[in-house]
Amino acid sequence: MEYKDYYKVLGVSKNASQDEIKKAYRKLAVKYHPDKNAANKEAENKFKEINEAHEVLSDPEKRKKYDQLGANWKHFSQGGYQGNPFGGFSGQGGQTFHFEGDLGDLFGGRGASGFSDFFQAFFGGGGQGSPFGDFSQRTATKGHDYQAELQLTLEEAYFGTSRILNVEGEKLRLRTKPGAYHDQVLRIRGKGGKGSAGNGDIIIKIKVQPHPVFTRNGNDLKTTHNISLYDAVLGGETIVKTINGQVKVKIPAGTQGDSIVRLKGKGMPIYDSPNRFGDLLVELKVEIPSKLTPRQKELFEELKRS
Repeated sequence: MEYKDYYKVLGVSKNASQDEIKKAYRKLAVKYHPDKNAANKEAENKFKEINEAHEVLSDPEKRKKYDQLGANWKHFSQGGYQGNPFGGFSGQGGQTFHFEGDLGDLFGGRGASGFSDFFQAFFGGGGQGSPFGDFSQRTATKGHDYQAELQLTLEEAYFGTSRILNVEGEKLRLRTKPGAYHDQVLRIRGKGGKGSAGNGDIIIKIKVQPHPVFTRNGNDLKTTHNISLYDAVLGGETIVKTINGQVKVKIPAGTQGDSIVRLKGKGMPIYDSPNRFGDLLVELKVEIPSKLTPRQKELFEELKRS
């Protein structure tokens, strides 16, 4: 059985603080995470080794036992060590010592629990070589949270939508409510990493993509709409496109360019508030005719002189 130098695995000294261990683990976990190293068996094994080292060194009790093993390792590995290298535990026969954590469930393939033989021998798994004999202990750990981003179009944010998530081989349907907004955080409880003290969560941040026609400001939307010079001067009607269809809008006579028309209730749904909506702000752009017939030009000349 191979001795595991967990300090070396994480690249920290034996006097490293818990904060230093945590920082080293996070840096290596990001580097070797399976999502960034698809089909890379070496990276996968390294990731498991990093998690195993963190499992021991981040727990003060396990770290103390691991450190106490030290010089006694060779005696134990040769089967000649008669005492308990970790101290404080005694066996009375018949049962087995075991550990319950989350990594075995997440990263299987390293023995029954997903950990190395070394870990199994000293922290769980029962085995004939365990120095604990019959000692039984459960270490409660909560599973890790998974994090992801969800890209939505403005239409999907308006009407609500759904996505299928594939998490550890389980398909989950995520539904978003009407009115979802940029940087909104959704949490699916209990569907993250597995742990003996409860599963972690899935945390999803929503990113609403820019829209070519509408700009969002809270629950309000804003758009621009062109009207003719004649309608601006004389008044009239125009058809304005909203995110949920078209509406007829009256244009008062003498409307100035860049005027804002507020259409009540034609903005975004207000999240978790059924039948409540923001407004649509329509900025009117007056189109100046680029080509005039002789008669039109004559009429404009008359207006200019009047």
